[in-house]
Amino acid sequence: MAGTQPILQVKNLFKRFGGLIAVDHVSLDIHSGEVVGLLGDNGAGKSTLIKMISGAYKPDGGHILLNGEVVSFTTPLEARRRGIETIYQDLALCENLDASANIFLGREKMRHQLGLLRVLDRPYMLRESRQVLNQLDIRIPELRSPIRQLSGGQRQAVSIARAVYWNAHLMIMDEPTAALGVPEQLKVLELIRTLRNQGVPVLLISHNMQDVFAVADRVIVMRRGSKAGEVRISDTNENEVVGLMVGAEYNQVMKQMQNAPEEIHITTHDENDK
Repeated sequence: MAGTQPILQVKNLFKRFGGLIAVDHVSLDIHSGEVVGLLGDNGAGKSTLIKMISGAYKPDGGHILLNGEVVSFTTPLEARRRGIETIYQDLALCENLDASANIFLGREKMRHQLGLLRVLDRPYMLRESRQVLNQLDIRIPELRSPIRQLSGGQRQAVSIARAVYWNAHLMIMDEPTAALGVPEQLKVLELIRTLRNQGVPVLLISHNMQDVFAVADRVIVMRRGSKAGEVRISDTNENEVVGLMVGAEYNQVMKQMQNAPEEIHITTHDENDK
């Protein structure tokens, strides 16, 4: 990636809540067409970091650059207008609406009827929705069905399709496979690979180490609000990443286990021997 302009640059981002430092001068880059895993234990600062990038929180210090330009968002809507799409676990979908209505939610296509009235252009939205779903190889048999009738994986797919349709420059995905069955988990991972192949970078937050190792190019680990390390997936393993997440205590325990005798003999005594 050397010599190419990152899509996203985070420089010394800092956030404090009262006396608690939630994010402590964290920096990272994300380039076009790569998947970056963001890992860390609960309370490591992952959620606060992505909320600053996506406009939900205002940083107390540092800078965010999008395509080399310093940006500052006061709302998530401003971030979305600049191409930063965030998909949270709750997906923010309207369950009573169908897939096409959700893809165009807040940005509905209108048309004139009888020269005066403006009404929803449902055929247009349905046609465009089917096209973007086909582009991502997503199969939803009946697009007119309410979202509440779709599976968890199909709902994730609709959220991803919405972001792609509106020209996302960066996709942030927060625990996208949580609460999904194995087949649906695999479909979401396949969609992440499709996004990467289409040049859309993905920042993936997940507690599932196997998911991250299956799709990510790099992994960034946070611990206690700070960036604990950054490694390429091809150069690391799960134990090393867990060590970065937990710290020296874990590494010390692992070293002790590796140095322990291979066989441990346990001697028992019968009550009659006493």
